[in-house]
Amino acid sequence: MHDIDCLVIGAGVVGLATARALALAGREVVVVDAAEGIGTQTSARNSEVIHAGIYYPPGSLKARVCVEGRKRLYAYLRERNLPHKACGKLIVATSAAQKPALETIMARAQASGVDTLRWLDAGEAKAMEPEVRCEIALLSPETGVVDSHAFMLSLLGECEAAGGSLALNTPIAGWRRESDGFSVDFGGEEPATYSVRTIVNSAGHGAPRLLHSLDGFPAEHIPKQSFAKGNYFALLGKQPFSHLVYPVPEAAGLGIHATIDMGGRVKFGPDVEWVEHDQDLVVDPARAEKFYAAIRTYWPGLADGALVADYAGIRPKLHGPTEPMPDFRIDGPAVHGVPELVNLLGIESPGLTSSLAIAELVVEKLSVR
Repeated sequence: MHDIDCLVIGAGVVGLATARALALAGREVVVVDAAEGIGTQTSARNSEVIHAGIYYPPGSLKARVCVEGRKRLYAYLRERNLPHKACGKLIVATSAAQKPALETIMARAQASGVDTLRWLDAGEAKAMEPEVRCEIALLSPETGVVDSHAFMLSLLGECEAAGGSLALNTPIAGWRRESDGFSVDFGGEEPATYSVRTIVNSAGHGAPRLLHSLDGFPAEHIPKQSFAKGNYFALLGKQPFSHLVYPVPEAAGLGIHATIDMGGRVKFGPDVEWVEHDQDLVVDPARAEKFYAAIRTYWPGLADGALVADYAGIRPKLHGPTEPMPDFRIDGPAVHGVPELVNLLGIESPGLTSSLAIAELVVEKLSVR
């Protein structure tokens, strides 16, 4: 017998979704997080967008879990009357030279089973969004926004209702493989060591670091880690859009786009700023100059002084600035050879959208013994 049947490390949206799915599958689950609250890292510092699943290579894990996760997420939110809005978004090309990039997005979407995208010419786009300037656009009606904290609270509540529990302010001080599981040292105000049967490493930024501390874990399965900071600026004054507005994607992100939160507030971002660690969360007001220039390519009416520094988040990247973006990694025992361990690595956007689908994949990997 183990002290803990199933330990989920990390109480972000993916960790909570996974803990809920495991608890509903009959596992006795404990979720731990070093922070004082749930979802304090990537899950609380993003655009809160429900992605349709149109950007990612067809057949990739990202494409599959985003499309399936989006369907599951909308159903979950509707059934529980949680705050969300399927407002749709426009992806805009501001010159004819950008049209091939939109054609690539359309082809990827169709290959991934997303057949709702629609072309808009300049007049149609202007009729939908009078403030937006573009040559051509794609309308994604299945894109939306969600109150991510309300979603996480619901996941936690259902996990606890199924017998799961949450321990905050509880860092992992050490862990070791045992013959039939793991021995885990928990820090915090009341340090203790417990035997654990199964571990899901959903520690976000800390997931690769955690693997480095597990003696005997094969080094070739620990990814190199990089951090890409995404800064956001809020808009002062009247809301100009009724849809989300995205530019053509850039190398490491989706460009400085306009989103509308559940309170009707418009914010712009994130940009991509490569940083050395995951603790730099202060927005430099001087970056506003770059934001004004990028936003005015599709919204020339943006007034001087209308942007104010808001917040920043860090993407848990598995690649550097000059490397291609890799797929999500959900590494189970069949990959790394360690029984009863699943590692969730590089789960950045669209992790929020994909969370319920990722959770089901973790349950499947742990059900194969």
